[in-house]
Amino acid sequence: MSVREEFDDWAADGRDKGMEDRHWHTAKYVLARMPVEAGDTVLDLGTGSGYAARALRDTKDAGRAYGLDGSPEMARNATEYTDDGAGDGDVGFLVGDFDHLPFADDSVDHVFTMEAFYYANDPHETLREVARVLRPGGTFFCAVNYYEENVHSHSWQDNIDVEMTRWSAAEYREAFRDAGLYVAEQDNVPDRETEIPDESEFPTESWDSREAMVERYREFGTLLTVGVAP
Repeated sequence: MSVREEFDDWAADGRDKGMEDRHWHTAKYVLARMPVEAGDTVLDLGTGSGYAARALRDTKDAGRAYGLDGSPEMARNATEYTDDGAGDGDVGFLVGDFDHLPFADDSVDHVFTMEAFYYANDPHETLREVARVLRPGGTFFCAVNYYEENVHSHSWQDNIDVEMTRWSAAEYREAFRDAGLYVAEQDNVPDRETEIPDESEFPTESWDSREAMVERYREFGTLLTVGVAP
């Protein structure tokens, strides 16, 4: 199944909103760290419901926020969720391929992606494309929960028909540098909002032990790698 087909299905049955609810626990902290200034142009890769593009407009006063998704239904829903579908021209949603970004060289100030980068057909080409469209000094904030060190995420591939790339933190740094991006920082953003039951309630349907659940959400959380265009 293609990325388009997979996520058209997600959009059709409302799972795009569920993605937003889950990702917001850590995404909001990542977005808050982005050095977006008033009037900047920002791009959200794998925009889903469009929540990040709207947040960058509302909290950072981005001049233009684009959300790109491989799923036409996701982009359609994101448009409808934005100002009741009317909008005022400062947020727009596009259907496109991560490996061929529909933007000119040096035309975007900052790029964000949350839980979408690993769906890229060629993640190395995606990084080269991000480096191409970023203006000098522009940043790429890449956030993923599916990565090598997070052993609790490894089984996720079994639940989806789209091939996913599982890199380690070191592989992310190396790939960023190979694409021409400086690695400014890399850390883990903990999810402190997912409720973790008392020890007496384990095992649960999803977790064998409380320790494993604490590790997944409080320690591993979201891996954030920040690249800067030279």
